[in-house]
Amino acid sequence: MTDTFTDASRAIFAKRVLAHVASLSPDGSPNVTPVWVELDGDDVIINTSLGRAKARNLASDPRVAVSLTDPDNPYVAIALRGTVVAFTTDGADEVIDRLAKKYLDVDTYPHRREGEVRVTVRIRPDRIAAQPE
Repeated sequence: MTDTFTDASRAIFAKRVLAHVASLSPDGSPNVTPVWVELDGDDVIINTSLGRAKARNLASDPRVAVSLTDPDNPYVAIALRGTVVAFTTDGADEVIDRLAKKYLDVDTYPHRREGEVRVTVRIRPDRIAAQPE
C-alpha cells in the first residue's frame, strides 16, 4: 500500500525547496544529496546525470529515502521512503529544463556539460511522514 501526499505537503513540493535524497552505495553505506524536485501525481521526480554516485546507486538499488523542509517554516517537514520505479534518459533534458525554470527562473538548464547525459528518476513513496501531521 502506498501513502499519498496531503494538499499541504504538495504545497511544499511546489516551492523552491531542495530535497535530500538518500541512496545506498554498493557497500551499503548511505549517500545523501540535495536535489531539485517535483511531484507527478504521488510520484517524486528528480533529475541527475549518468555517472554520478546517486545515479549509479539508484540504478542498482531502488530503495530510497527523501526529505524536505518547508523553506518558510523549518518546523514543517516531509520524509518518505520509497522505491525507484523508473530510471530513464527519455525526456530527461526537458525535465531538467522544467526544474531550472522552477528553481532558477530560466528556460534552459545553464549547467550542462559537454557529453552529459541526463536521467530522470521516478520515486514511488511507500511511506510518507509529515511534521506536523
